[in-house]
Amino acid sequence: MSTALMRAVGFTAFGGPEVVSVAEVPVPEPGPGQVLVRVAAAPLHFFDRAARSGALRSMLAEGPRYVLGWDMCGTVHTVGPGVVAFAPGDPVVGMVDWLTTRTGTQAEYAVLDASALAPAPAGTTPAAASTLPLNALTATQALDLLRLDAGRTLAVTGAGGAVGGYVVELAKDRGLRVVALSASRDEAFLTGLGAVFVPRSDDPAEALLAAAPEGVDGLVDGASLGDRVLPAVRDGGGFVAVRPPATPEPQRGIRTMPVITRGDGAQLRSLVDLVDKGRLTLRVARTFAYEEAHLAHEQLDRGGQRGRLVLLP
Repeated sequence: MSTALMRAVGFTAFGGPEVVSVAEVPVPEPGPGQVLVRVAAAPLHFFDRAARSGALRSMLAEGPRYVLGWDMCGTVHTVGPGVVAFAPGDPVVGMVDWLTTRTGTQAEYAVLDASALAPAPAGTTPAAASTLPLNALTATQALDLLRLDAGRTLAVTGAGGAVGGYVVELAKDRGLRVVALSASRDEAFLTGLGAVFVPRSDDPAEALLAAAPEGVDGLVDGASLGDRVLPAVRDGGGFVAVRPPATPEPQRGIRTMPVITRGDGAQLRSLVDLVDKGRLTLRVARTFAYEEAHLAHEQLDRGGQRGRLVLLP
């Protein structure tokens, strides 16, 4: 009996956007506790670029074909043994831990743990819904690490970016005062979310302290500024790095920690509920067909986009 095949976006050799291509690979089978999803949309992330470029070569080897992608929106196709929370036809969003599976979501079908899935937001496109799981889970788990009470002050660098925007909205939803450091073009967006806007500066710590003279209680570093913004955090505060290598050494009693995002279906359901209630904003910069994946990577390399670049089968 012939093996069913699907189209998938990936690479076999490290390099620039030109190494990304579409190939036919076997359709995966869900195991116990897993779900096979027919993917409708899957966004690109920094880690896709890092894997493709060879920045993760200490963890990956050239030769095998890697299918890219961390999260997606799609429809349940089949369920594995023991799955009762989802059934074929259910629209879902979810994420995989790509560094563990090495097989991602930028394919016509993807296997995900049922525990990492949630019903898709209502009234939005698959492309928009696909931008929620990884970035919003990163944002909420970063805030959980800081454990700030309502009324405290949070700083967010890279606040106009995909993760930063979610941090701002989720922090405001928790009753925090938010000071948002970002490019000038993001001012209207961020003030519209209720944040105090601070434009980028050669001295970002000084700029944040001008808005919060006593120092901020916590900081989520979406722009990977590291030690350059640590002086803006008060003694005994908290600092969370979105990209682990940018985690500074602790000082002045400040807790410094990276956020290592994990799939969590219960948290994702809560985030979907916020989307459905209009309290969390989904942003798509542009969509691409699979055959245009190399063009999407070219734009990803250029940076500066607001919202996610999304691949559609």
